[in-house]
Amino acid sequence: MTSIAMIGAAAERLKGHARVTPLLSSPFLDEIAGRRVLVKAECLQHTGSFKFRGGWSAVSALPEEARKRGVIAYSSGNHAQGVAAAAKAHGVPAVIVMPADAPRLKIQNTRDLGAEVVLYDRAGGESREAVGAQYAEARGLTLIKPYDEPQVIAGQGTTGLEIAEQAAAEGVTQADVLVNCGGGGLSSGIALALEARAPGLRVRTVEPESFDDVARSLAAGEICRNPSQSGSICDAILTPQPGEITFPILSRLCGPGLVISEEEAMRAMALAFLRLKIVLEPGGAASLAAALFHGGQIEGEAVIAVATGGNVDAELFREALSRYA
Repeated sequence: MTSIAMIGAAAERLKGHARVTPLLSSPFLDEIAGRRVLVKAECLQHTGSFKFRGGWSAVSALPEEARKRGVIAYSSGNHAQGVAAAAKAHGVPAVIVMPADAPRLKIQNTRDLGAEVVLYDRAGGESREAVGAQYAEARGLTLIKPYDEPQVIAGQGTTGLEIAEQAAAEGVTQADVLVNCGGGGLSSGIALALEARAPGLRVRTVEPESFDDVARSLAAGEICRNPSQSGSICDAILTPQPGEITFPILSRLCGPGLVISEEEAMRAMALAFLRLKIVLEPGGAASLAAALFHGGQIEGEAVIAVATGGNVDAELFREALSRYA
């Protein structure tokens, strides 16, 4: 299981390779939210996502023999690029299983990073786990899961170490930390880091409507599945259900989950660009949407939103700006 010691070790291996991303603010966003809003801009991380942290942590922790054989991962795009980039830097062959309906840019970026991309039919119900297992067995590859993997969680947890230090520098010791959530790797990693380094900061997961498996699971006290696995513009944070490893961590450390609409995500995308000069995909803007438009469900005079993605479809981004700029 992931521990604060593992997160600290991952931080050492990431030193000099991952960016320390900034904590941004804008008085215009504070006014909309009715409280101080700090945005952890993980969209500025390598590959445009925090997933680089988990990918590097997992690849760098592999024994030499496993590195020679190569790695395999499945992802709709951000984990794919994070693992591909880390594998390329370490000279490790990588196979990435991606849904055929993933954004074209993410598929192409993954290929451009040197990975072999295998597409599967997510909309038709094909299992990425089954496809990944088939390739892993046939080629002797090490599977790096997108969230239910201790070293991946440790890598994502380094975001929490930075939040703890940066929030303290801003004088914020009590706040909800809103995290875009798919399977829970980032949320659980940050929660573990904050438990050790900033216990006054509480993680709250954020998901899109109709794909709120984590919020429902937290409320029910047991893992709940989403009835569908596609059909939202927040593609980056769509997963079948919380992870078997991540859910116990989320249950122990996180507050109630928050749920936002696609319209709110689009509006948050536009505001992030106008007020913070950062580009977010819809799933990456969910936490900011919750901070701005769901203030009644948030406690305290300040809120921290973790912005987690920059590989946005150009047409969708233009639509967000035309509607809300």
